[in-house]
Amino acid sequence: GDGAPALLAEGIGSPVAAVRERAVRSLAVLPGGEAAGHLREALAHPDPVVRGHAALAIGARGDTDAVPALVDLLEEGRNDTDAADTLSVLASDTATADRIAHRLVERLARSTTRAPARGRLTQALGGIPGTRASQALAELSHDAERAVALTATYLLHLRDAR
Repeated sequence: GDGAPALLAEGIGSPVAAVRERAVRSLAVLPGGEAAGHLREALAHPDPVVRGHAALAIGARGDTDAVPALVDLLEEGRNDTDAADTLSVLASDTATADRIAHRLVERLARSTTRAPARGRLTQALGGIPGTRASQALAELSHDAERAVALTATYLLHLRDAR
């Protein structure tokens, strides 16, 4: 009914993790601005599962506020394929593509980013159009981590073939 988004938003505040997850998943399938607003608020939730589902949902609606949380999903390895797909869809214009590429490169450059996460972030860069992403992949093709370098090289070859 009409009060569903507000009730589900209350569920996101539950002390029970399963209730929070069901609430955010249910909000994600509701149309309209009220549901989207609650999902946007959920991006700041302390529960990473809530943040992740909210990011995927509002990213799918074209909202670039989801980008930081989507990059978090990539690094954490949770719903990383969906996160990468959503980022590539959001990168529909040059400015947004460059911002997304910049955020991915920043995360790759952190000394605390572990090898598996660096691989996922590199793969996600392959789905981002534009010069900034291509330059980053070119740099990553010489990365000290062999898997990252090989992935970047492969993605550059795919870009060249297009």
